[in-house]
Amino acid sequence: MDKHGKINLEYYKVFYYVCRCGGITAAAEVLCISQPAVSQAVHQLETALGCRLFLRTSKGVKLTREGEVLHSYVKRGIESIYDGEDTLKRIQDLETGEIRIGASDMTLQFYLLPYLERFHERYPKIKVNVSNGPTPETLEFLNEGRIDFGIISTPFEAKPDVKSIPVKEVENIFIAGPKFREELCGRKVNYRELLEYPCIFLEKKTSTRRFMDQFLEEKGIFLEPEFELATSDMIVQFARRNLGIGCLMSGFAREALELNRVFRLEFEEEMPHRQFCLVTSDKAYMSPAAAKLFDELTG
Repeated sequence: MDKHGKINLEYYKVFYYVCRCGGITAAAEVLCISQPAVSQAVHQLETALGCRLFLRTSKGVKLTREGEVLHSYVKRGIESIYDGEDTLKRIQDLETGEIRIGASDMTLQFYLLPYLERFHERYPKIKVNVSNGPTPETLEFLNEGRIDFGIISTPFEAKPDVKSIPVKEVENIFIAGPKFREELCGRKVNYRELLEYPCIFLEKKTSTRRFMDQFLEEKGIFLEPEFELATSDMIVQFARRNLGIGCLMSGFAREALELNRVFRLEFEEEMPHRQFCLVTSDKAYMSPAAAKLFDELTG
């Protein structure tokens, strides 16, 4: 026993291998220690437990009834430890594992998806869990340690322990349907003119809406939309039906613009571009699989 009165766990390991190998000599070879060291460990364990564990036979050793009882527990414990070690190795080798990512519809669709597709082809056993939500929710999940990293869009307010890496430039645009083409298409529009038309915007909690509001408010323009929607895809649908002028990230309107179902408004001054950013936190642990994907996203 050790100084705390606990039995040395190494004795149980030796006991396990003597049972597994069927003898002292074979166990010593597997453990790469001497036969006397194995015999001594078994003797120490028997002394500490106060009972015989083995009977010597011409073919090696045989468990006593007490030894059989102990073996049923030791076998489960030792093999559970080895299973844990094997699982950890598989995680390190990216044969298994899990990635937890926070991303909005926008960052997922227009940045992350191609990377996930290639990553999944190489590491099909890695489970990917995407928490889909707006930027503030992703930052909250990161702060709580519920995700390995997040992909968000500017503007955002983050705590000092959050580190961000810009990875892609994007732009906000305004679109409208055929009804407004004659009035607004083919000329430079002043943002103040938007006050004269119905507007279709995202909810205020989104980074797209916050960026637009901040830009217009700096010009003394305060817009209250007639329609406030949860997704950019719906803004396109509303604009197609001539319900107003919509503001969204350009990628969502690409197909409708190419098919001439909506048109893009041109302004006297274009709105500045935004950034998609990868965010990590000192408080969040990144799994080996997540670290590998993160390296690919920033490489």
